[in-house]
Amino acid sequence: MRAILDALYRISLWLAALCLVAIAVMVILQIFGRIVDGAMKLAGYPPYGFLVAGLAEIAGYLLAISSLLALAATLKAGVHIRVTVLLSALGVRARRVAELLALTVAAALSAYMTWRIGLLAFDSWQFNEVSYGLVPVQLAWPQAGMTVGLAVLTIAILDELLLTAVTGQPSYRRSEDNVALGREA
Repeated sequence: MRAILDALYRISLWLAALCLVAIAVMVILQIFGRIVDGAMKLAGYPPYGFLVAGLAEIAGYLLAISSLLALAATLKAGVHIRVTVLLSALGVRARRVAELLALTVAAALSAYMTWRIGLLAFDSWQFNEVSYGLVPVQLAWPQAGMTVGLAVLTIAILDELLLTAVTGQPSYRRSEDNVALGREA
């Protein structure tokens, strides 16, 4: 089961990276088009007018999807920003209870957000809602990508909750301790 979950987090992270690559490719194409237009103008030719239609809107959707897809892997790697001042002041038993409480609340909130964004995506698909930008994007697709990212995050939080309940500490604690000791990789 551990291998399956780790593969899920890795795949989610790779999909997040692909979204960022897609954004970079669109921006590079847009920049290259502007450079070619400027060169044509300088040479006395009419500009070609190359444009990646809806770049800002599509990049925004891809960025939202990428951010949510990356959350699970970054949680498991211990690179989320967490305030551990209070936790480090607690004893072992109290810290475990605080971690369990925080993970339980986080799991509930993440599950609720997953459910609500999933319903929003379903409604957008059912009513064929499209964006109002230059390129009419069916809103169900970016919302479905966000739902997948949130679902994987919910699984990762539940994974950490179970690990903390069984072993007494979450897996990301090792990374936090290394950072505190100046041994981050």
